[in-house]
Order: sequence, then structure tokens, then C-alpha cells
Amino acid sequence: MPHYENVPFDIPESWEWATIEDVTVNRDSERIPLSLAERKKQQNKVYNYYGAAGVIDKVENYLFDERLLLVGEDGANLLSRSKDNAFFAEGKYWVNNHAHVLDCPNKSVLDYVAFVINSMSLENYITGSAQPKLTQDNLNKILIPLPPEKEQYRIIESVNDYFPNISLLEGEIVEMDSFIQKAKSKILDLAIHGKLVPQDPNDEPTVELLKRINPKFEPCDNAHYENIPAGWASIPLEGLCYTINGLWKGKKPPFVNVGVIRNANFTKDFKLDFSNIAYLDVEEKQYEKRKLQCGDIIVEKSGGSDNQPVGRTILFDKTDEDYSFSNFTAVLRINDGYPVLPEYLNLFLHLVYQKGITKRMQTQTTGIHNLIFDQFLAIPIMLPPLSEQKRLVDKVEYLSQILDRITAEL
Repeated sequence: MPHYENVPFDIPESWEWATIEDVTVNRDSERIPLSLAERKKQQNKVYNYYGAAGVIDKVENYLFDERLLLVGEDGANLLSRSKDNAFFAEGKYWVNNHAHVLDCPNKSVLDYVAFVINSMSLENYITGSAQPKLTQDNLNKILIPLPPEKEQYRIIESVNDYFPNISLLEGEIVEMDSFIQKAKSKILDLAIHGKLVPQDPNDEPTVELLKRINPKFEPCDNAHYENIPAGWASIPLEGLCYTINGLWKGKKPPFVNVGVIRNANFTKDFKLDFSNIAYLDVEEKQYEKRKLQCGDIIVEKSGGSDNQPVGRTILFDKTDEDYSFSNFTAVLRINDGYPVLPEYLNLFLHLVYQKGITKRMQTQTTGIHNLIFDQFLAIPIMLPPLSEQKRLVDKVEYLSQILDRITAEL
């Protein structure tokens, strides 16, 4: 019988399951955080200052003078794994309280532990959603499939032999992925300029449809759009839909337990990840006003980062159960009878985001980016006839699926 129950996979007979706590010495108590103000006062800054994902500054003194394994304690990288979560620090350096410090009498074990941590998903050990965190207790519980010492050396040597080729392939994959993302952006650009599918002269002009719904409708000035196709109209986003602000938990009963869409459920390819939905007890009154409908467009209005601004939108099309959405988001719901497909509007807003337009519509307070919603709602939407919207959506979906298949093969 294995020493630990519910182990992730079978291991050779000569191996043993162990935990991080079993094979390493935790030296977190030796860390000392230094504020930015403290670091700015320092003069002779020559030693690396480590945080959750690596070196973030230089300081004038050091805490450690040996090769140790650091593991990020918090931050989005714990889940995204865009960088290694386990990395080595050498020489003389300082570590703040955002990186765990691991040691071992046999230093080579640290190399093996680093390989294991960087090869696995830490999701089951992470707490928090807005700010993921790997506590010391949870770090200690991480299971390590431990081979005999000599086999560890052989594994480390073998992996190091492969790394140069892997790095070369990763570079090529990144380059190809960048090309595919640019291709997707270009497809959207062609779509909203009427150059992806042919126009049909029999389509009823969008302006006529809008005037039937609202006799007082006045289209936007299209002078800033070059060569807008015949039959299209330009209308502010706020003229097409209304806004519903996100859900607060509230404190007044009765309560209901619901799945809540949060920023953490937004993926980089503008889809919803339902694998980490948070189920919360919220006021029933609040929830009834904020129950998501198929066709709603969820907007990320707060959160984000310098590299990933707010303003991402995702089309909600799930019907298997009821969901709501958090107060860091808002919903755009198209006005009844208006000639616009939510799929088309969502594609248009994707291009707005990719062009960096929403990045110029945000403020930042205490590290949180906030979308200036009045400016966002004033964005002019180029609206083709309804039947052409359907042709555009179908064509974009077809081409995107081809590109996604290519990405999956990288």
C-alpha cells in the first residue's frame, strides 16, 4: 500500500510518495519584506531582491548566501504558469515574503523538487481567486513522487539534456501563436469593415430597421469611418443595449447559493472557464435582478493588470444551470427587438479590446484597473444588416476553428 492515499498516479516500486515537508527544510522565517519606500532610500544596491516570480529589485544587503529553491507564494502566475513557479536563487540575495524558501541537506534533491513543481498544476493547493495564494501549509502538502537518489541524478541530467531543444521549440511555438493571434485580429478587422463576406443588396439597410424600432433614431456621424459599407449604420454601444451591474453578496435573508462568473473565469481567448466557478450564498433579491441570460455579454470592468487591461468581453451562452456575475463585472443586454446579434456585438468588442482602445479608458487605484464605463458605452458600433451579421459571425467562427486546430497541434 502507498504511504499516501489518493495519490495522483502509480509510481515504480523503488519510488516513494513524499510531501514537500518530508524532503525539504522550510526557511520562510528568515525572509524579510522591504517596502518600496525603504528600497528607494538605499544607495549601494548590488544584491538581487526576490519576489514571487523572480528578481524585482536590487538592495544594499543580503539575507542568504547559498543556492536555495524559491517557490512563488502568491500572484496570478501560480495558475497561469507563464513563468516557473519554482526557481533557484544563488550567490548573495534577499527574499521578501512573497516567495517560499526551501533548503535541503542534499541540494540535488532541490533540483528534482523544482522539476516536479514546475511540471504540475498547483490548482488543488491554491486558495483565493482574485489573488491566488500558496500558503506554507499547502506547500508542505504537495506530493512528490520520489525516486532513489541515483535515479534522481539520472532524471535531472536527462531533463537538462532536453531543455535546450525544448527552449528552441517553445520559441517557435510562441512565434507561431503570435502569428495566429494576429491572424484572428485581422479576421475581425476585415469583418467589421465589410470585407470578409460579400454584401447582399437585398438586405434591408440597418438604419431603416432602427428607425422602425425608434422613429427618433439618428445614426452616428460616420465621417471617422473610412468606406463604411452601404446599408451599415454606426450607433453608440449604449444605444443598442442596457447595462446591469454585478452582484454583491448582501446581508439580508433569504439567501440562495449560485454560481458566480468572476474575472478568474475569463480566459485569454475570450471564453468562459467553468472549471473554477465560485458558488456563493447571496441575497435572493440581488440574484433575481442579476440572473444571466443566454446572449448576455459580460464585461470585465475592474481588476486587470498592466499586461492585461480591463475591458474584455465574453458572450454567455450556457443554459444547463443558472449563474450570476460578480461586482467586478457588468452585463450588456441588447434592447428587445434591436437588429443586432450578441455574437456579432461581442466580436466587435473583441476587436476594440485587441486594438488597445479600452486600455485608454481606464483608471488605476491601489493596483486595481477600472474601466471608465461612460467612455466604454460611447464606443460607436459599426452595424451591418442583420442577415450580414449572421454571415460574418459564421465566417469568423469557421476561420477561428481552423486557427484553433493549428494552435492545438503546436
